[in-house]
Amino acid sequence: MSIWGKILGGAAGFALGGPLGALIGAAAGHAVDWMATPATDVAERPGEGREGREGREAEDNTKKIAFTIGVIALGAKMAKADGVVTKDEIAAFRKVFQVPPEETQNVARVFNLARRDARGFEPYARQIAAMFRDRKPVLEELLHCLFYIAKADGVVKDAELDYLRRVAAIFGFSQAEFDSLRAAELGPDEGDPYRILGIERGADDDAVKAAYRRLLRENHPDRLMAQGLPQEFIEVANDRMATINAAYDRIKAERGIK
Repeated sequence: MSIWGKILGGAAGFALGGPLGALIGAAAGHAVDWMATPATDVAERPGEGREGREGREAEDNTKKIAFTIGVIALGAKMAKADGVVTKDEIAAFRKVFQVPPEETQNVARVFNLARRDARGFEPYARQIAAMFRDRKPVLEELLHCLFYIAKADGVVKDAELDYLRRVAAIFGFSQAEFDSLRAAELGPDEGDPYRILGIERGADDDAVKAAYRRLLRENHPDRLMAQGLPQEFIEVANDRMATINAAYDRIKAERGIK
């Protein structure tokens, strides 16, 4: 079953709890308690037997669903903060999600429910931050998804940028880390390659290489999927890798690094 079938079947809402679960429940026509405890990592992992494998698989599926609903909910709140949803943003939203034609209306229903919800974006962001607190690259990938949608119409507006900065702060990113993310989203031809790699321009060659290798490890699509990134978002992860490689290539050319 695709992730859309799992989400829109409704049962995922009860597994998640909290605002994300309530959103799924509302879309599926079920009542889910907003005050339910958000899903987090299990305190003790079972052994390596069948129960252990099934438990880990269920946990991984829950995280993938949380990531997907998180992008929908936070994307909807960003659209509300911006005040308008353009055709370009809708196209980018569909591209990020790789939404199959038969699920377009269902995804739109979740998006509109989140946008109309009177509560702010903070409950959604806090639940996601709690679920992925030890998987920061996944949170970074979620921010990249939101940036991708925000810049679809050619410019990231001040209201959108302020919103993204506030989400990043809830996720635990410092201002310097957010600045690095912002630079990466400007693209390899515009962004500062040093800022994209998260290092100072005066860093030596060894530090440059170390930063590049660390980012490659942290942002490799296979590793991200193992940490909870759904397969449906792999294109965004590949774009991120391309940006990192392009930034490193610019620095190598500038410094003559072999």
